[in-house]
Amino acid sequence: MSRIFEVEALLFVADQPASAQSIADALQCERIEVEEALRELAEILSRGSAVQLVNIAGGYQLATKPQYAEQITRFLRPQKQRLSKGLMETLAVIAYQQPMTLAELEAVRGVQCDYSVRVLLERRLIRDVGRRHTPGRPVLYGTTQQFLHYFNLRDLQELPALAVPVAQPALDFEGPAELPAPVAEALGPLATN
Repeated sequence: MSRIFEVEALLFVADQPASAQSIADALQCERIEVEEALRELAEILSRGSAVQLVNIAGGYQLATKPQYAEQITRFLRPQKQRLSKGLMETLAVIAYQQPMTLAELEAVRGVQCDYSVRVLLERRLIRDVGRRHTPGRPVLYGTTQQFLHYFNLRDLQELPALAVPVAQPALDFEGPAELPAPVAEALGPLATN
């Protein structure tokens, strides 16, 4: 039982989702022992607590149960940081086609995206994941753990499936274009989170 409490204590003080391996490293024990403690902790919390164990963004985190959202919102009064349609479109394209450069992103969207990329970088929803090995070595962008946390996803495999394959960006694009249907479809499920 003490291993469960140790795991609970670490999760309580963690400021982001913690992986089973990072918990095992901190407790100097085997990962399988932590995974068993996580299962038992989830069971204990499900039986009688306002807190639950969630598997999100590649790790585990303690979170309040959804039925207390209204009371918590009244208590904390969080500032709403909604994403505009343009930011959501940019984020959806990056999420489904990452890693990609700014030029590739603009070719898909048909508009300049430097402002959207800057805002998404500031909000830590995307990050620089490297450089493409082409002339100029442009920066490649991908989503972050914060992106997974924001949309309540365990990993990118949980992104809504696209009905049709995503078109590759046309790098020689010269005029405005409509948003590709798969990206537009993807915005609906993401926007509801």
